[in-house]
Parts: sequence; C-alpha cells; structure tokens
Amino acid sequence: MIQIKKIDRLLIQGFIPPFIVTFFIALFVLVMQTLWLYIDEIAGKGVGFFLMMELLGYLSVSMIPLALPIAILISSVMVLGNLAERYELSSMKSAGVPLWRIMLPLMVLDFGIATGSFYVANNLIPISNLKFRSRLYDIRKQKPTLNLEEGIFNDDFEGFAIRIGNKGKDQRTIEDVLIINHSGEFEGRVMEIAAKSGEMYVTEDERYFVMQLYDGWQYQELDGKEDSYPFLRTHFEEWQKVFDLSEFQINRTDERLFKSHQSMLTVGQLLVAIDSIDLTIEDKMQSIRTNGERYFYFLQPADSTVVDSLKAKPRPFQRGPAPIDQASLDCLDTLSSIMYTFPEKRREEIFSRADTYARSVQGQVQSAAKSIQRKRESRVNHYFEMHSKFSFAVSCVIFLFIGAPMGAIVRKGGFGYPMIISILFFMAFIVLNIFSKNIAERFVIPPVQAAWLPAAVFFPMGLILTYLAMNDYHQTIDLSRFKRILEWFRKILRAVGVRF
Repeated sequence: MIQIKKIDRLLIQGFIPPFIVTFFIALFVLVMQTLWLYIDEIAGKGVGFFLMMELLGYLSVSMIPLALPIAILISSVMVLGNLAERYELSSMKSAGVPLWRIMLPLMVLDFGIATGSFYVANNLIPISNLKFRSRLYDIRKQKPTLNLEEGIFNDDFEGFAIRIGNKGKDQRTIEDVLIINHSGEFEGRVMEIAAKSGEMYVTEDERYFVMQLYDGWQYQELDGKEDSYPFLRTHFEEWQKVFDLSEFQINRTDERLFKSHQSMLTVGQLLVAIDSIDLTIEDKMQSIRTNGERYFYFLQPADSTVVDSLKAKPRPFQRGPAPIDQASLDCLDTLSSIMYTFPEKRREEIFSRADTYARSVQGQVQSAAKSIQRKRESRVNHYFEMHSKFSFAVSCVIFLFIGAPMGAIVRKGGFGYPMIISILFFMAFIVLNIFSKNIAERFVIPPVQAAWLPAAVFFPMGLILTYLAMNDYHQTIDLSRFKRILEWFRKILRAVGVRF
C-alpha cells in the first residue's frame, strides 16, 4: 500500500477544492460565451427544457480542455501562494525540502489531468460536437413557435395568414378574426374568413391548434369558367379550423451528414482524412498535368530535325533564313513558325479553335485550382485540430509550472490576486491560440507549428518562473505603487478638465 506523506496530502487537499470550483466557473463562462453566439438561432424556436439541457451538456464537454488549463493555473497560484503567505513554504525549504519535491504531488495530479484532457479531446469531444452540431442544425431549420399577436398578420402556418383584432385575458377568447387561405385547399383562388368572435386552443396531445369561430362570413373567389358567378359569399354561425402543429416540431437529422468535419474526428480518423485529402490534391494536380499535356503537347522538347527545319524556314518579315539557336527558341517562335505552314484562309479558323480550347483549359484549371485551395485549407484545419488535442493537454502541465512558482514568488493566496494573474495569462493564451489558427489558415506558418505556438510561448515562462522560485526569489505586492500611479493618472485627468 502506498503511503502518502503529510506534505503531499496537504498539497493535494489544498489543490483539489479550488480546482473544482474554478473549473466549473471557467466552464460556465466558456459555455455561456459560446452559447451566446447561437442565441439568435435558438430563441423563439420552441426549444424545450430537456433539449436545452442537452445542448448545454454537449457544449460543456467540448469546453473541458479549454477550462482545465485556467483551473490548474488559478489553483496552483492559490495553493503555493497560501503556503508562502503563511510562511509554510519557507519552513519546508528550511527543513531541506526543495521546491520541486513540494510540487511533486501536484505534478503527478497534473499529469493525470492532462491525460484526462487528451482523452476527452480525442474520444468525447468528437461525439459531443457531432451531437451539438446536428441538434443546432435541426433548430436552425425549425420554424419559430406560433405567436398570434393582436392586430398583426401571422403566416407561421404554410398557406395561411391569420389576424386577430383582440385577445381576452384568458388568451383563449378572440375577436375580429380574419383568416386568408391561399394554399389551394378549396376550389378557387383565394378564400377569406372573417368572424366577430371565437376561441383558440391547443388539443391535449399538443398535436393540433383549433380555431372555433362564431358569426362570420366566408368569401371565396371562383375560377369563373365553370360558374357564371366569380365571387361567393357564405354566412356561418359556427366554423372550425384545425391546424396541424407537426410543422413546428423539431425533426432529427441524420448525424452521419456531419461526421466529415474535423472537429468530430479522433486522431486516428484525422490521419486517415489527411491522407485522403493528400490523395485528392495529388489526383487533381495530375488531372491538370494530363489536361495540359493533351492540349500543349507541342511544347514538349522537339526533335532535332524539327528544330533544324524551323531554323531554315524564312520568316515573312526577314530575308533569308533566321539565325535561331536552340536556347533562344521559345513558344512564340514555335507557334509563329508552325502557323505559316498553313494557307492564309485556314489561319482564322485555327486561331478561333485555339482560342476556344484555351478558354476551356483556363476554366478547367481555375476550377481545379479553387478546389485544390479548399482542400489545402481543409488539410490545415485537420492538422491544427489533431495537434491541438495534444497541445491543450501539454498546456495543462505548462500552466502548473507557471502558477505554482508565481504563487511562491508573489506570496499571495485566496481568490483575489491569483484570479487576476490567472485571467491575464489565460487571456493571452486564448488570444495567441486564435491568432495562431488564423495565420495557419492563411498559410503563413505550418499548421503543426501553429497548434504548438501557444505552448511554445508559455513554456519558457514556466521555466523562468520555476528557476526564480527555486532560487528563493520573492516579490511582495506593494500597493503603494498602484496608489501613486492612480494619483498620477488623476492629476493628468484634472489637468485636461476631467473631474471625478
């Protein structure tokens, strides 16, 4: 049985509670920030509570690798900051325990968290992204919920326009109702129904919407070919219209339609997809080469007898044979020499046919070039997605070696100062990650380097901070400096006329 020493138990017990709290706080913030991007597409679509919880669950899983680094950073700053603030860290060092040994339980725990981060990114996130994208696609296709407002025409039901003059307090009684039917349900062009009063309600199984109208008129425009009267008006005491609500229900799309996206693939699947993209690019390049050889075979190296005959053939604007050597013979000279072997009447026909072929080849090449460009962009995204799974896991380890030495140096614990430091570092990490992806998509740097760029930037910071902390470098927080800066800033504002 493994015996855990008291110092290790102390570090682990101090690390886990703030880690859990900060992890869920960061996860909540990231989920809400991402969900806010889709709020316009979700609002007013009749999304139920359970479907909304399903979307939040899928989105939460996809944000786990992003929330773990900031949770580790905040927790490590808090733990070592508390130990340094209470001089417990100095006591341990005085007893001969080096900083790396104090951090050892946190390292072991952090490696386990990093492994879990990679497992989630590689195995769970592709599934959650697939479920989230498919559900969001279904919601986007869904019609808005039925909302009949007073004095406004509503066309939510296909083929119908409904206007209600007044609604009772019970939201059931209605007055001054007008329904325009242009769905072709009845014989004739348009049918209008006007009623003084009525009721509207949804059946108990919520499958149908019923409008029970009283004391009204039905107006119908006839075709006029089969009847001598082009207009028909009918009075009714009671009239009922039942609308099917199935068109407002969310239909589930086949999830296999979304499986090809890079964010829904594991590392093994990404490798297979990248090989397929490379083969597709090579096939298209070979198609361009084959097509070029088909139309421009005359640009291949010519036989020596052909070259000699071209040298000896006189040009129309020269007297005697043209002195051409092999090195200076270009495409224009070749075409010019060949064209003058044909009668003058056939030259226009040849030039016209050549122009048609050239336009055709140009269109094919441009289309293939655009397709290759899209495939190369997809290849970059696949590589970036694959290496991001590893880089986010490594970032968990790097952030421990940033947060723990930072806490030991500044000697401040709690949620105040560590939170400020961690947020600044994490904001820089997120901005750098977005920046690296953008420059990779523009082919400025390779996607592999772009995926590892944030980790490569923060790794030296972790080494420097760890070195300073191991060599007993301490920096206390002097609030008087901030007060002097604030006072100086106030003087500047007062000088320009700003009072506060």
